[in-house]
Parts: sequence; structure tokens; C-alpha cells
Amino acid sequence: MDRFDAMQAFARVVDTGSFTKAAETLHVSRTSVTQLVQQLEARLRVRLLNRTTRKLNLTADGAAYYERVVRLLAELDDAETSLS
Repeated sequence: MDRFDAMQAFARVVDTGSFTKAAETLHVSRTSVTQLVQQLEARLRVRLLNRTTRKLNLTADGAAYYERVVRLLAELDDAETSLS
């Protein structure tokens, strides 16, 4: 699992509120996004999202992790754009 891809997928799921919409914006399959988030949860040994067939909610750990991931991804993007 590429941690960057997994963090990006997780953040996009939270931003869009949907695995399907996240997959569309990332131009990958829904299965890929689901697997990345599951692998991330397994690696961290915490549940980040509570899922039902109709609803998606962040857990307390997921909310804390999301805040840090968003900052980290923004910093990475800033570092890359500062070089061009």
C-alpha cells in the first residue's frame, strides 16, 4: 500500500462523503478506494469511518487523522508547486 495514495483516498472520501464520488474524482475504481481506506485502517489499527449502506461518518480517530492528513497533503502540494 502506498501511504500517500491511501491518505489521499481517505481525504477524498471524507470530502465527497462517498467512496463512489471519491473514486470518480481520483479516476480509479470504487473498489480501489475502498481497499486503500481498508488498508490504511489496518495499518493504523483504528477504524476511521463508520459505514452503512446509506451513510458515512467519521469516527473520533478518523476526524483527528483527517485534520492532520489535510494539512500534510496541502504542505506536500505547496512544496511541489514552489519548485515550478
